Formats: sequence, structure tokens, C-alpha cells
Amino acid sequence: MPIDEQRPFVPVRIALLTVSDTRGPAEDKSGDALADRIMTAGHILAERRIERDDRAAIVAHLHAWIDDPQIDCVITTGGTGVTGRDVTPEALAQVQDKEIPGFGELFRWLSFQTIGTSTIQSRATACVARGTYIFALPGSTGAVKDAWDGILASQLDSRFRPCNFVELMPRLTER
Repeated sequence: MPIDEQRPFVPVRIALLTVSDTRGPAEDKSGDALADRIMTAGHILAERRIERDDRAAIVAHLHAWIDDPQIDCVITTGGTGVTGRDVTPEALAQVQDKEIPGFGELFRWLSFQTIGTSTIQSRATACVARGTYIFALPGSTGAVKDAWDGILASQLDSRFRPCNFVELMPRLTER
């Protein structure tokens, strides 16, 4: 898809939340891969945290970042599977104003190219909450790369045509 070089690039301020009971900063390879991609694309990594698989704690982080005017977008990695501890989609459901169902659908289609039918175990999702985009990605490095390279790199680029998420940001809180 085309990038219109005549349009200005608008950096997006992105907060990154890794959801895991087992990873610390040294083991957060998927978070590292995503942080590298965010900054290489020219965006601002506004904040980065690791939170355990606890719905209330995830919701608290999301509310704080949604209300922070210095954060345009939140990306989570981890907690999107089907086990009892995977609660990231439920946390998003508690804060969302509007779901973006096409994100999860497109993610699973892209992921199918890499991991086949195992993609059915992913509950990757996205939403808008009080004017902030939130994208919930699986916790594997491969999934993070698929989501960023295949969807987010272009949709978070203000020059991407025919349309992108960035150009909609000023209108997300319209009534």
C-alpha cells in the first residue's frame, strides 16, 4: 500500500504494556521487538511497563494511559490466548467505547500465513477508548512482528493512503 511522501509524517505517542506473569524486563523479547519497531518508524515510545495477568491491574494501567494527553495509542502484548490467566481482551472490554473488529480479523488472517490454524487460539483485538487507540497483541515475538509489520506500521503512519488511523485521531471524541 502506498505511502504519500507529499504528506507530513506525524509521530504517534505510544505506550507499551507487556502482560505476563513470567517475564521481567530481561525476558521481554516481544516487548523489545515492538519498542524497536515503534522507535524505528519515528514514533515516540511514551511509556513502557510490564504487568501481571490481572484484569484489574491491566484496566488500571489502561485508564491511566487513556486519560494521559501525552499518549495517543496503547499497545499491549500478551494475555490474548484462551487459558484461564489470559484476560487482556476482557480488560479492553471494560474500557472501550468502540471495538475495532477488523483488527483481530486481519491479524488472524496474517498470522495464518505464518502459523496456520494455530492462529485460532489468538484473541487479538483493538478498540478506541476516550479518544485513545488500544491494540492487544499476543505475547510471542512472531505475533508482534506480524501485527506491526502487517497492520500497525501502515495504519499508524499519517502518510499511508487511502486512509489511516492517525488522520482520524482528532475526530475520535466527536459526538
